Amino acid sequence: MDLFEDYKKKNNKPKSPKKSSGFNILSGDSTSGHGGYGVGTLSLDNITPVFIDPAEETSFIDMGALHARSAVEKRIKFLKNKEEVPNGKLYWLVWVTTDHKDGRPYYAGVTACEMTVDTDIRRGYKSLPEHVNNMDRSLKRRIIVDKMDDKSKQLLAEFLKDFDNDMWHASEKELHDGLTASQENE
Repeated sequence: MDLFEDYKKKNNKPKSPKKSSGFNILSGDSTSGHGGYGVGTLSLDNITPVFIDPAEETSFIDMGALHARSAVEKRIKFLKNKEEVPNGKLYWLVWVTTDHKDGRPYYAGVTACEMTVDTDIRRGYKSLPEHVNNMDRSLKRRIIVDKMDDKSKQLLAEFLKDFDNDMWHASEKELHDGLTASQENE
């Protein structure tokens, strides 16, 4: 099940033929049980990148983030040192994985990664290993949102609820607690 199938259909534009890069992301059971070519490949069918922009108080999906080609990341050179981008605007890239439990879809894995971008100097900061590892952790049904600020957690919770309230209610208590605990203490 692809959580954002309707969104993709609306925003899917015809693509011109491109040369293959040699990297394949395969859907479904890539091996069909034969154990040959494709064993160990990663299926990204059920993961969606959601950006949280706390400054603008917005949340949006950008599928380009799967290959580090989102609108936020385009034309930006990313540096490894956060101090080299002192005026960077904060974004959170959140990997949201969906699955089924008791016959109902739910948000199974949700992991957040910090990113700062300064469009004036076309530089940004992100930890590529953190982004890759958190994508993997989301696929493994982990919840990692503890580094997010309260405002960003609230924006993410509202986005997930607004997108599909039933999926929100079917999700693990750990996700609810991670995104709402600090708000309840105020």
